[in-house]
Amino acid sequence: MSATPTPRRVLVLQREHNDQPVPASRRTGSTALVGERVRRALRSHGVQPVAPGDGGADLVLVLGGDGTILRACEIARDLDVPLVGINTGHVGFLAEADPDAVEQVVTDLVAGRYTVDERMTIEVEVETPNGTVTRGWALNEAALEKRDRARMLEIAAGVDGQAVSSFGCDGLLFATPTGSTAYAFSAGGPVIWPEVEALLLVPIAAHALFTRPLVVGPRSCLEVRVRETGLQQAEIWCDGRRMLPVPPHSVIRVRRGERNVRLARLNDAPFSERLVRKFSLPVAGWRETTGAAPTSQDGTS
Repeated sequence: MSATPTPRRVLVLQREHNDQPVPASRRTGSTALVGERVRRALRSHGVQPVAPGDGGADLVLVLGGDGTILRACEIARDLDVPLVGINTGHVGFLAEADPDAVEQVVTDLVAGRYTVDERMTIEVEVETPNGTVTRGWALNEAALEKRDRARMLEIAAGVDGQAVSSFGCDGLLFATPTGSTAYAFSAGGPVIWPEVEALLLVPIAAHALFTRPLVVGPRSCLEVRVRETGLQQAEIWCDGRRMLPVPPHSVIRVRRGERNVRLARLNDAPFSERLVRKFSLPVAGWRETTGAAPTSQDGTS
């Protein structure tokens, strides 16, 4: 693993609510206490921990689950600096370590023993019937949702200016490879490895013959025309945090974002290892056909 520049100022962000239960394997103290350990470890290496609003930083260190990390991504993207997460939440798919490894994480960061993954984002554009345009962006996904729960969304979907299908649905997801293991995965979409550059479209509870998820290239534009939403407008939520209103007969366009999010990685483990570990996937028998020792449920020999 090649060395990267030593951070001199580290922005420390943590989950806003510390009273949520976490798995026993990570009960090494509240998020606030873990935060104190992080700051103490940084100072012991001569690195200044800073808070939001205290000026620039060389790196963002986040304590929390995926929701907190997505919130921190907004700041890291604006600062154009790497972000590393310590999981004090539940799954923590975007996190790099657990609280018991705080001191080692800080040591590795200060020593420059980390690499940086450039994760693509998506840019979302909503054009209303009167020509007004609003824009947003997401690292994981942009979710088109209906406000009127009693009605379906009637949409027409296209790719690169070509109509593909029209159907009614409860919602629609536009996702990145990073987001393929989040909301899109729960909705039946495929898992896409992070190094694959692609855009993903996943219908939610769609009512039509051709409503399978679509995976398109990074230069494509996904386009959705909202034909009918009942008496109330729909809305798009970017990473579950930033909302764009979608009045009836609006046009939604989703493209690859111009700015990436940079995630710091502390080891060279393949994405498949993270997938197995985070989702506790059953992998027993993987090596049995080669004569090697059987693989256990946690992926170890």
